[in-house]
Amino acid sequence: MITIDHMHFELVEDYRDAFDEEQFKKKYSEVLNKYDYIVGDIGYEKLRLTGFYRDSKSKVERDKKYSAIQDYLYEYCNFGCAYFVLRKIPKSEMKAGQEAETESPGPENSSNGRDQADSSPEPKKNKTLAAHQPVDGE
Repeated sequence: MITIDHMHFELVEDYRDAFDEEQFKKKYSEVLNKYDYIVGDIGYEKLRLTGFYRDSKSKVERDKKYSAIQDYLYEYCNFGCAYFVLRKIPKSEMKAGQEAETESPGPENSSNGRDQADSSPEPKKNKTLAAHQPVDGE
């Protein structure tokens, strides 16, 4: 879990070991607080951060939703570039996880917090993001 400005994030995808927490914290801006997902891509040794909303959010352009991340990577990033995807953990999910930890007497019951976290409407991993990888022989 990554924490910055009292916001908590989990790493969903880390293609080519792109994620560097120190570099992310230096580049992070308050403007990104409103987004549910943050994509970081590295081109010419520079990190660029872009925000996306969850798919279920209404009144948001399609190209700013989670399902458009793959299109973004194809259109705006260098082919085969290193990138990562972070998901913002909502405060309600954090509280539910903390309550489950305090209620469970031992490690055998520690899955309660994970079950609640896994019930989020967005997928934890987007396997289609791996399609951005270059094909051998190219």
